[in-house]
Amino acid sequence: MSIPDEFDAVACSLEADTKQKYTALLTDFEKSLESYWKFETVDGMFKQSDDSTDEYKFDYLKEDFGRLLSWEETFAKLDELNSNAPANECYKVFFLARHGQGYHNLANSTYGNKEWYRKWSELNGDGKIVWGPDPELTELGVSQARDNAHVWAEQVKKGVKLPTVWFSSPFRRSADTLINTWESFVDISTIKPLIMEDFRETIGVHTCDKRSPRSVIAAKYEHLGFVIEDGFEEEDVYWKPDYRETIEEHGIRTNRAFQHIFNNCEDEVVSITSHSGAIRAQLLVLNHRPFSIGTGGMIPVVVKGTKYEKGE
Repeated sequence: MSIPDEFDAVACSLEADTKQKYTALLTDFEKSLESYWKFETVDGMFKQSDDSTDEYKFDYLKEDFGRLLSWEETFAKLDELNSNAPANECYKVFFLARHGQGYHNLANSTYGNKEWYRKWSELNGDGKIVWGPDPELTELGVSQARDNAHVWAEQVKKGVKLPTVWFSSPFRRSADTLINTWESFVDISTIKPLIMEDFRETIGVHTCDKRSPRSVIAAKYEHLGFVIEDGFEEEDVYWKPDYRETIEEHGIRTNRAFQHIFNNCEDEVVSITSHSGAIRAQLLVLNHRPFSIGTGGMIPVVVKGTKYEKGE
């Protein structure tokens, strides 16, 4: 894992009116559903939710993932919240992981943000390395995922509970990060991580954010135990070379993914492996402060979901 840098800062930033625009879209989205969950963060559990925590100096690997309580106290609090919650409330811990360094991250840092966004992000490579579509992890990216595995092992000794359900973006850099992080703890073929389109990176323009065909993803990951969600198209029908998804649009599809988790998973401890832009959208949906995550990084969040019926 790396401490966030200037490139990560851009990836996690929000415009002044982003929340307002997201709220407007969310109102229409919720009207389309017969029932829906509203999400918020439970503060006081992890340092990352505290505005006083400096995201550019904070290293969760060295600070017990940022927990403010012992793990025993953390999960006792979670159990207490769920035990005392009314029927329409539910609490979960989300471990939101960013993939390790990919070749597009290497290119971004090589050419700088200005040139990356002006030219290189719309190309597949520079004649030396290839970063689009659907780039692989670099050697550093693999080692960052394995660093996470070592720290998880340390936290297990201190009482952390492992996730019991796993989700992944459909990109190789996310699925490979999941494997290298978790294969020493669990049997991937048994936990059956679910690949979901809605957990992919911001869609459009950047070639690194165009996914592989379904058949390619299936050939690489299904025999390992990964499950691809129903309705997953063969070709990437969402990516367009001339339109990049807005943050608030990204937030709506992220909200849709969280609706799926709260509607279909009784699990209290959830692992989601995705991307910097995806985590930006996830924190927006959870009304958590923006928090920059370096490649291979992770942020835990205690999430409160409240269910409403249409018209409430």
